[in-house]
Parts: sequence; C-alpha cells; structure tokens
Amino acid sequence: MSQTVGDSDLCPFPSRRTARFDPPAAYSELQATAPFQRVRLASGLPAVLVTRHDHVRRLLDDARLSSDEGVIGYPFLYEGAFASPLKDTFMRTDGESHLRVRRMLAKEFTARRAGELRPAVRVIVDACIDEMEAGGNSADLVAAFAFPVPSSMICRLLGVPVEDRPVFEQNTRAMIDIASTQDQVMGAMGAIMGYLDGLLTRKETEPADDLLSRLVHEQLLAGQIERHELVQIALILLVAGHETTATIIGLGVFALLEHPDQLARLKEQPDLWPSAVEELLRHQTIVQNPVQRVATADIEIEGETIRAGEGVVMVLETANRDPRAYDQPDVLDVSRNPRNHLSFSFGPHHCLGHAIARMELEVVFSRLFERLPGLRLAVPSAEVTMRPPTVGLYGVESLPVAW
Repeated sequence: MSQTVGDSDLCPFPSRRTARFDPPAAYSELQATAPFQRVRLASGLPAVLVTRHDHVRRLLDDARLSSDEGVIGYPFLYEGAFASPLKDTFMRTDGESHLRVRRMLAKEFTARRAGELRPAVRVIVDACIDEMEAGGNSADLVAAFAFPVPSSMICRLLGVPVEDRPVFEQNTRAMIDIASTQDQVMGAMGAIMGYLDGLLTRKETEPADDLLSRLVHEQLLAGQIERHELVQIALILLVAGHETTATIIGLGVFALLEHPDQLARLKEQPDLWPSAVEELLRHQTIVQNPVQRVATADIEIEGETIRAGEGVVMVLETANRDPRAYDQPDVLDVSRNPRNHLSFSFGPHHCLGHAIARMELEVVFSRLFERLPGLRLAVPSAEVTMRPPTVGLYGVESLPVAW
C-alpha cells in the first residue's frame, strides 16, 4: 500500500553549498534518508523535493507532471515570485503545444548537424586562443574565451551578427538572476526581444543560410507560426545557446586545473575527451535551480504518493552524484563516460541542443589544452570568484589564468 510523503515540519529550501565543487550537503543527506522530502520553498510554497537519480529520471518522463506555471500548485521558488520570462513559451508548456515547436526545430539540432558544425567551432576556438596569446601570457578565461566562443557559435548558427553579441550577453544575466526585480527581468527580456524582432524583419527580405532565416521563410511566412512565438523561440535559443555552454566551459576548466591527475590523463590520452566532457557535465552540473513541475494527478513511486496539485522540485546536481547510479560519484573520473547523467534533463523537455553542446565542449576543452598545455591558475584557487547563489547557473565569475 502506498504511503503519502511525510507531513512533518517542512525543511527549508534551497540550501547553500558548503564546498565549491560539490552540491549542497543537505541534499545529499536527504538523498540517503528521505528521497521524497516535503520542503518549504523560499516563496512560502510547499513542494516535494526529489534527489535520487532514478526517481528524477522517471518523473521527468512522466506526463502527469506539468511544466506549466499557470497550473495551480506550481512551485515558484522565491519570495515575491513572478512569472518567469519563459511563461507561455514552449519551454513551459506540455504535450502537443510543446512537441509542435520541438518538431519544428529538431532537424537543426541533430548529431549530423553537430558534426557539420565542428570545423566552424574549431575556427572560432582557435581565433579566441590566437587573440589571448596576442595579448600576452595571461587572461581572464571567462571574458576572453568561455563567453566569446559559444556566443560566436550561436550567432553563426542563428544568423545573428557577431558584433551584436553585447545586446544579449549584457541582458542575459538579469534574466537568470533571481535577485533581479520583475522590472529588470522584463526590461532585459524586452531589449533582446526587440532586437530579435528587428532581425527577423530583415531576414524576411535578406535571408541567409542560417536557422532564423529558415524559420522565417519555412514557418513564419508560411503561416505555421505567429510572429511573437518565433521571437520567443529565437530568444530561448540565443540565451540558452551561449550562457549554459559558457558557464560549463569556465567551471570545467577550473575543475580540471584543480584535478591535475585527471588533466594529465587527458593530455596523455586525448581520445578520452568525449568521456571527459560527459563526466564534467555530470560532476559539475551547472544547473543549481531545481527543475520545477506540478503534479496534475496522483503519482505513486517507490511506495510514496505525490498528490495532484503538489509542486515537485528535482535537484539535478544531487541526482548526478547519486551513489546508486555511479560508483564513487564525488570523484571526478574522466574515463567514466556517464552518458546517462541528467545535466541536459530527460524526457520531453530534454535539452534540444545537447548534441551541438557536446561537440562544442569536446572541441573547446581539447583544443584549449592542446594549444596552451601550460595553462594554469594565475591566482590561488581560493581567490577564484564563484557566481552568487542567486544565479540559476553555477559557475565562476572570472578565472584568471596564465600559460
């Protein structure tokens, strides 16, 4: 007979990290003792916290959990919570309305397409390293490399002039920082959307071989999609396509420099880079805000019941450290190749761009350490500034390096 998730005093959520390369210890403790734990979110709302790998994977693929913020019981995380910039976009819809957009975009994000883009990524990476070397023998890797590479790549993929990078780079942080006010979030989103609306207008008469041109002529002008929705899609692709990749580049390089034995293995065995990318994605999961869902029906799982109308929050960074899924999960092992990690989520909302992201990271990491084999921290590790906990993606603010 199924049990209901305990009604004892609710634990506060979220908890803070106590070590820079590890998820909050409180979640790991719950993973071991209370894998379905009712918590009180900072917004004051209750939710069920899920931390085990298998449970998270199963629930992410369960159609009875909705990502729609308009469903009663949706677990807004923070006090004074307001609708996110993603509200009513395909990222926050379910079923056919979500799948319709994914089908529209799917051909642009295949493994084959990723392979076709690999030479372009290498050109961009080498150009950034050339510029770093021309500036001397030290740099802030975040500003000089981690952001320019994926920003330039997403510009090329979408058809955004690379000189317009500041428009979206400067406004993205306000959109993902929970410390931002509603006015700041909406202002930042409005700035990017206004820019994209004008860009789409230009592509109606000046199309090129890029994703946005194809969407304009195959979908918008063909009457398959409304203009406002296409602007929203372009916004999501632009923001997600550079911010997430830039974050894992900076954090991943820092992690490798702090694990010299693993970096030495990669220099001796460069064929391990694809495996290393998967392990960095698992071990250094950048998504520190949980995946939020709301149950639309009762869900029984492992003898527990998540009731209809209850919010559910799933912590990917802790699920990726589950000892039931990985041997010695807290150890960074570049030969592990954990392809079943949850850093790209799972189920219907699995990251659309995962194949391109994987390819890009392989080229970025392998080429960086090939070109700059003496890369090292230019400051003591303790002086590397990490992003504040208010930012939904965990990473380094800056990474001073020398070579």
